[in-house]
Amino acid sequence: MITRFAPSPSGHLHIGGARTALFNWAFARRMGGRFLLRIEDTDQARSSEASERAILHDLAWLGIGWDEGPEWRAGDASFGGDPRGVGPFRQSERLGMYREHIDRLLEQGSAYAAFESPEELDAARKAAIARKETYRYDRAALEMPAEERAARVRAGEPHVVRLRVPEGAGVSVRDEVLGEVSFKPGEVDDFVLVKRDGYPTYHFAVVVDDALMGVTHVLRGQEHLANTPRHVLLQQALGFAMPVYAHMPLIFNDKGAKMSKRERDQTAREAVKSAGIASSPVGGISDEVFGGWLADKTRQLDSEALEAIAGHLGLHLPEVSVEDFRSAGYFPEVITNFIALLGYTPSKHKDGGDREKFDLEFLCRDFGIDRLGKSNARFDRVKLASFNADAIGQLDDAAFAERWGAWLAAYDPATLEALGAERLVVGARAVKPRCKVLSEASAAIGFALMRDDAVEFDEKAVGKVLAKGEPTGLSVLEEVRGVLAGVESWEAGSIEAVCGAFAESKGLGMGKVAQPLRVAVTGGTVSPGLGDTLALVGKASVLARIDRCLRVCRVG
Repeated sequence: MITRFAPSPSGHLHIGGARTALFNWAFARRMGGRFLLRIEDTDQARSSEASERAILHDLAWLGIGWDEGPEWRAGDASFGGDPRGVGPFRQSERLGMYREHIDRLLEQGSAYAAFESPEELDAARKAAIARKETYRYDRAALEMPAEERAARVRAGEPHVVRLRVPEGAGVSVRDEVLGEVSFKPGEVDDFVLVKRDGYPTYHFAVVVDDALMGVTHVLRGQEHLANTPRHVLLQQALGFAMPVYAHMPLIFNDKGAKMSKRERDQTAREAVKSAGIASSPVGGISDEVFGGWLADKTRQLDSEALEAIAGHLGLHLPEVSVEDFRSAGYFPEVITNFIALLGYTPSKHKDGGDREKFDLEFLCRDFGIDRLGKSNARFDRVKLASFNADAIGQLDDAAFAERWGAWLAAYDPATLEALGAERLVVGARAVKPRCKVLSEASAAIGFALMRDDAVEFDEKAVGKVLAKGEPTGLSVLEEVRGVLAGVESWEAGSIEAVCGAFAESKGLGMGKVAQPLRVAVTGGTVSPGLGDTLALVGKASVLARIDRCLRVCRVG
């Protein structure tokens, strides 16, 4: 058996597409079949080589390898190839094959050329809407003789090719998730197979490709269910066998809407309007583009522009693509575990308890179409973050430092350089209990990366921790400063031991020593453990910050 995943290279892989790929891959593995990756790039306006590379990288990062398809190497692993000789795997390289099957449909009278302009068709659609009717192509092209149509095609007149849907043709499909699904005669009109630019439509190319590549099972989202009667009618016209269909539940966001790439654009648009911003707030976006975007809900800004606006407003954009989650600092094994639960119910533990945490190896043993549900799945971001926090907590300090360092190298190289190898290990130990995703880690140690004279002392913390008490925090700080100056081994354990001994010698609780030091070194009362905090800042900077705090915050 052969399953496939066929993304359009118009950006990074959407999380819903990642789930489709994951389920097709896992099903192929369990059944001893093959998983094929095909690139649907016939939409020339939206497709790009950069997007294709991004999608391949996304899949490889998630651990979803493909047996057949574009070749790709990730570290020691390599994916793709054409062992059965069914390629090429990019639709733009298969145009001759599509032409052959279009010619066959035209010759047998199952398809025909139509010459209406886009403007004429748009006017017809608007007229149907005005009449409160569903638009259907009226077959005007069939009113002219076949010889005339052929002559106009030979003359190079712009045209499309449409399927001639048999009169009274209804379609019934046995869906492995939804059961028997029927479409009444007349629900499908004569849809386009080849566009005016000569490229095939999605409907035509996908049917031809699935047949020629031997695809036996099609697992896809329920949003594609409406496409199924078109595909079945085409299969019948071309004499192709029908694959097994299984339409998976939709993924809804926390607002009850279908999760889509538009979420980020909508979030930015709402924030801009709430802030009353009428002109471009950031460079790189002209006022004309910005104004057009605000005025037209159908227009979307590119990812860079959205990130720039979000940065200006201090806005968090919701993650919707694999790259969004990767850049936020989620682990790939957490993403695959979590999205597998969106529509699939794993087998229970031996004690009968529900299973939520599992790896790809388990998924490939356990997954089956019979375990897919019908109801829409909800993408719970809080639960995903909790999953990731659990995964971080299960790592030892060295393993976390390695993964955080790799993330910093890709997304925050300035912080990686500022930390250096030794402080990275100290920082990793300090932030591991304090972050759910890797992007939160840098913020937790931001105090260690700022200039000594840039520390801002929180007014409430100064009043509560430094000015009050007997002895006051400032006097404790002044004494412990001298003790710290004599510490030779500036490591977390040594620092805590010295501070603890000082507190005991003065008859003070550890908090009476630690909190003044935190205020002096970080500006506030919240930080990682005292030893890690001071070790991260470094001895010279700790002493300099204490001295500055004593000068700036001295009372009376």
